[in-house]
Amino acid sequence: MLRNCIATLCFALLLLPAAEAATVRTETILVTPPEQNASGSPAIPPEDLLPPIPDEAGADDAGGAMEEADPAEGIENPEEGQSSEVSPQNLLPVPEVHYGPEGLPAPVARMRDQLMEAARSGDVERMRMVLEGNEMMPTLSLAEIGDPVEFLKHSSGDGQGQEILAILLDVMEAGWVHVDAGTPQEMYIWPYFARYPFDKLTPEQKVEMYRIVTAADFAEMDAYGAWLFYRVGIGPDGTLHYFVAGE
Repeated sequence: MLRNCIATLCFALLLLPAAEAATVRTETILVTPPEQNASGSPAIPPEDLLPPIPDEAGADDAGGAMEEADPAEGIENPEEGQSSEVSPQNLLPVPEVHYGPEGLPAPVARMRDQLMEAARSGDVERMRMVLEGNEMMPTLSLAEIGDPVEFLKHSSGDGQGQEILAILLDVMEAGWVHVDAGTPQEMYIWPYFARYPFDKLTPEQKVEMYRIVTAADFAEMDAYGAWLFYRVGIGPDGTLHYFVAGE
């Protein structure tokens, strides 16, 4: 038994050098060294770079000293861009407003009655008698017109003249003002809004005005600076000078 163990051990010792001499297969892996910058340090890929944090003390030095922002710069002046001119209408003096026939000279009151009677009739042809009985043909348009009654019909939204008669009646029932007394331009004017500063109108007066024009009409006239809707001017001798809109 001992002899067999010694023989086995000797046989194993004979095989040991052969195992150690066996060739080991290996693979060679080439590793590319990282790029280096001028200082010899490995270069960092651009995508891994963080943007530089500006130095508060030297931030302005990179592109020259930055101008200090003006606190007022960029803030719009609320009054800038708005016209400083006062509306011509608002330069008018505040006149005394009258209502009805009281205070009118008899010829003026008579002409007012004739106009209102023709308007209430609903027949625009009734205006022909008033116009032809006038001392002169009154101004009905700022442009040349032919037959005055036909012009009134065409100016009326309904094409028959009833709308223009309704406007005339509203105008003559409104308050009136007496302007340019003692001069060749002396006139009694309806409605008084035509010669009243818009910025002095009270809420009650605006209610009166909105019976004749819409708020949109008034806003347009206020922006323009003049009363552009229909108005009537009668001289102190009762002559109808105009029933006209526009300027």
